[in-house]
Amino acid sequence: MKSCREITRLVSEAQERELGLSERMGLRMHLAICRGCRNFAEQMEAMRKICRAYARRDEDSSGKK
Repeated sequence: MKSCREITRLVSEAQERELGLSERMGLRMHLAICRGCRNFAEQMEAMRKICRAYARRDEDSSGKK
């Protein structure tokens, strides 16, 4: 089984690239049993959504000038 350090690295990398099958399976298995890593993954997803919404808001406001 992958360590929490490896899982947090994979969660971060998944934001930048598509993970391979073995990486995705290891990630899913670990997240199913590790609450701390699951919380980390949820927080990363929330931050990604917030950043995208902020960028869209910024683009919208600059287009109205």
